[in-house]
Amino acid sequence: MSGIMSLLLAAKVAAAGPNYVVATFTSSGTWTCPSGVSAVEYLVVAGGGGGGATIGAGGGAGGFRTGTGFSVTAGTDYTITVGAGGAGGTGGIAVPGVAGNNSVFSTITSAGGGFGHHGSVSGGTGGSGGSGGGGTRGNGGGSGNTPSTSPSQGNNGGSSTNSGNLGSGGGGGASAVGANGTSSAGGNGGAGTASSISGSSVTYAGGGGGALYGVAPAGTGGAGGGGNGTYDDTNANPGTANTGGGGGGGGASEPSPYASGGSGGSGIVILKYDIGSASIFTFKSSQKWTAPAGAVSVDYLVVAGGGGGGLSGAGAGGFRTGTALSVTAGTEYTITVGGGGTGSATGADGNNSVFSTITSNGGAGGQTGIGNGKSGGSGSGAVSSNSVGYTGGSGNTPSVAPSQGNNGGDTPSVPASFLSGGGGGGASAVGGNAPSSTKGGDGGAGTASSISGSSVTYGGGGGGVSHNGPSPGGTGGAGGGGNAGDAFTSGSAGTANTGGGGGGGAGGGFSTVNGGNGGSGIVILKVNFT
Repeated sequence: MSGIMSLLLAAKVAAAGPNYVVATFTSSGTWTCPSGVSAVEYLVVAGGGGGGATIGAGGGAGGFRTGTGFSVTAGTDYTITVGAGGAGGTGGIAVPGVAGNNSVFSTITSAGGGFGHHGSVSGGTGGSGGSGGGGTRGNGGGSGNTPSTSPSQGNNGGSSTNSGNLGSGGGGGASAVGANGTSSAGGNGGAGTASSISGSSVTYAGGGGGALYGVAPAGTGGAGGGGNGTYDDTNANPGTANTGGGGGGGGASEPSPYASGGSGGSGIVILKYDIGSASIFTFKSSQKWTAPAGAVSVDYLVVAGGGGGGLSGAGAGGFRTGTALSVTAGTEYTITVGGGGTGSATGADGNNSVFSTITSNGGAGGQTGIGNGKSGGSGSGAVSSNSVGYTGGSGNTPSVAPSQGNNGGDTPSVPASFLSGGGGGGASAVGGNAPSSTKGGDGGAGTASSISGSSVTYGGGGGGVSHNGPSPGGTGGAGGGGNAGDAFTSGSAGTANTGGGGGGGAGGGFSTVNGGNGGSGIVILKVNFT
């Protein structure tokens, strides 16, 4: 998965018994199946649908799917998608909610909840989805369990009335249909379903409550995070985050403004598995991790995101490794996996990776113009022209022992008609100096680690460019460093989950093209048990 993990992906791994762990993803990420694990129990809940505006109906809950004995393959990366809730309809004359988004683990897809319809003029039928959204003004609710799964992932939304105070239907929930609206009450959202996969009983996927015109009561949200509807110009309640609850329908009263519907709650993905004798945990996205029962310390590798290439090669993400770092069984630790910096003519710095007290700093982005390189976990290369030489940026910034990285490469004095870039620093070597005006500097080499059970090299610097027509750019350092572009081509990206720096982008004279993106970082823990 890309390390555009600047969005902090909140996954949680918690001890669940003598040989079990529970991994809870509250935003999208990557799960690497540990050695010895062949099956998981799962819960996959999609994002809830948004409630409609203006006497709107409740949004349907996100699809709810759970099962046991699902086959997985040790060492395989599984992309986890956690669906966002749909937006509520904005207060106005005819604005329905928006359907929720799907959540996915492997072959298991839970469908986003259907939208709640707006209640303006003739209204309409609720949207179909994991659970259906409610209807308005005499129309029916949307279909749940759409597309069909077995067991069912949800239920239908409630219907509505076009008489009296125009009660709108409630959104369907995981275990019950949404209630029908009446002339004197909005329909309640359908109830969700409880799960104890996390170690405690939590109810998910309740439907949103439907609205009523002018007087109470509006529909209440279903158990499991459904948002309440409203009966006046008060905006409806959203579904609860990470439950997949549907948003409530927004009410109305004279005079306007008309109320907005509530947004749907985001989904969640939870995996429970027996770790057996497994002790190595690989994190390719940001998570929270609770040390398993019996854990006393960890050996660790923490690599930050590499910088994005610019006019020079970018620095690799900081590389830190060690043994016997104390942990406490049952304690939750935040793990941050830094994304790589964006490559362009202005290379962005990579992002830090963190475990417990260990922080590895993002690699420096490639230099944006003539001058010294920038500092970071490893420094970026310098850029020279106009008969002046410059110095590569400092690595190991801020300073740690052992060092987390090295300096970027220097550039010589070159003729004014040329432009030369140094290589980015790597985890084990400085970036290469640009040897002349006709070649960019190579990226510094990374460092090998066998913590995962096999030798892998991380933290290579990006190659620097020579902006002299077809002159060759520098090669990326071993460990995921990106190559510089040649003759008006973009630099190569650093390899994902290595922390490699992006290569510089090549042009002619002072004309530039984009450098490559930096590679995302990685955190690997090897748990030492009593």
